[in-house]
Amino acid sequence: MKRLYPESLLAIGPAIDRGFYYDFDVKTSFTKNDLNLIEKEMKRIIKRNFSIERFELKRSDAIKLMQKLNEIYKIEIINGLKDNEIISFYRQGEFVDLCLGPHLNNTGMIKSFKLLSTTGAYWCGDAKNKMLCRIYGISFPNDSLLEDYLINLEESKNRDHNKLGRELEIFTISSHVGKGLPIFLPYGAKMLRLLQNFVENEEEKRGYLLTITPFMAKSDLYKISGHWDHYKENMFVIGNDENGKEVLALRPMTCPFQFQIFLNKTRSYRDLPMRLSETSTMFRNEASGEMHGLIRIRQFTLSDGHIICAEEHLEDEFKSCLELAIFCLKKVGLYDDVSYRFSKCDLVNNKEKYIGTENQWKFVQEKMQNILDDLGLIYESVDGEAAFYGPKLDLQIKNVYGKEDTLITLQIDFQLAERFSMKYTDQNGLKKYPYIIHRTSIGCYERTLALMIEKFAGAFPVWIAPVQVLIIPVSIDKNLCYAKTVMEVLKENGIRRVEINDRNEKLGYRLRSAQLKKIPYMLIVGESEEREKSVSMRTQKNGDVGILKLYEFLKIIKKDIESFPSWNTI
Repeated sequence: MKRLYPESLLAIGPAIDRGFYYDFDVKTSFTKNDLNLIEKEMKRIIKRNFSIERFELKRSDAIKLMQKLNEIYKIEIINGLKDNEIISFYRQGEFVDLCLGPHLNNTGMIKSFKLLSTTGAYWCGDAKNKMLCRIYGISFPNDSLLEDYLINLEESKNRDHNKLGRELEIFTISSHVGKGLPIFLPYGAKMLRLLQNFVENEEEKRGYLLTITPFMAKSDLYKISGHWDHYKENMFVIGNDENGKEVLALRPMTCPFQFQIFLNKTRSYRDLPMRLSETSTMFRNEASGEMHGLIRIRQFTLSDGHIICAEEHLEDEFKSCLELAIFCLKKVGLYDDVSYRFSKCDLVNNKEKYIGTENQWKFVQEKMQNILDDLGLIYESVDGEAAFYGPKLDLQIKNVYGKEDTLITLQIDFQLAERFSMKYTDQNGLKKYPYIIHRTSIGCYERTLALMIEKFAGAFPVWIAPVQVLIIPVSIDKNLCYAKTVMEVLKENGIRRVEINDRNEKLGYRLRSAQLKKIPYMLIVGESEEREKSVSMRTQKNGDVGILKLYEFLKIIKKDIESFPSWNTI
């Protein structure tokens, strides 16, 4: 970089799960041609077999060196290090960089690499800072491993929900509407509705009470909950405190709204546990550089809910929440890809982030850990990832590129009931604060749909496929009437998502189009099929199956659909 772009400034360049990246401050963004030029220069450096030498400096000397090189970002990093931290550098030829290490002994040990892509990234991940240019790359000990990786990467790109979702007309993004604000086309809207109906039906079976609460509230509500102090920067605020007018904010979560239902009247132990659920539209001011397709967006829909319970209910209710989440994820085919993370507080390094005493946190975290251990879960404990009001169990999942996100969260809250004066009368007539479990059954519907698109590569199981059956008449003039009859029979038998391709195009082209749309069942109908009241069936998985009587096809598709609950026929 310094040879090709001597004016470029170095920021950070860590190793990551899949390769590495480096952020640069440059005048113009990198192009694909730039990456090719950089690769060629890297190969020349490797061929020179430069030794890579580590050396350490005192803070003052380290800053002087970086000032001499005009590396302003490195100076900022050094100033942010603790007093007793070792400040190490690595030198290869004329190049020197601040790095913790370790490094290889020489550049000749690098055997096979590829610069993959370039994108923008804010310095320190803060949208208030300058936008830098990031280059992603990968390295392997031999060409064969690199070739395998690039083949898998190409497969990942073909499964990318951002690509497939648009090709299959599930959603689109409009520059006029804005980033992180997806527009669901009819197919995508239908799929979301199917998922929502499934979850709502399951929740109702398990004793949840459905609620509908406002999309916004006065700042007063968020000040009581603590979100105004701990989460305001991620909220969309309407109005300004300084001009004395009422200040509103779009909700980033539903909890303080559902608490008002509990507070609607005097409560006793007979009202507990109270299970409240809602299909909640929420709004979070995600940084521009963090948004990606349907995975991270500014307006999203959550299968939200809260269980308000006494301490003696806590363990059973938490287990039931997890069981429901596992049930839902198994149904949509994502459970095998999930890992567990026990997110705890970090009162040593970030005490101001949390509310409550150290003893309260210790008690609740031990209680949650006992529940997780009783369930036999294999989980990773991570300090500093708890919500500001309580610990949580995160169900983590990776997208096709290996980036990990939280799909489902279950939280134990021991603070907000007290802040909202949510009391109930126990069996002894004493007033007590309940515990609250913040939970979701299937997470954010948009994110879940994105992961399903990638999991199935757009070839969805028939229960959620936006088009379950496509009927293709051989001749539009001669066979369209029978095609319509077949569609009516299917719909009368509960197969609702049926379409006819009546475009005046060649049969082969229409079949190819259906295959590209990844439609589960294609029924070709001509004169012989009409005469025999049959259909010629093709499937996405198996291709040409042959001619079947219409009633025989109905048995096949109904059996396929029955692998999932019958709500999908709506």
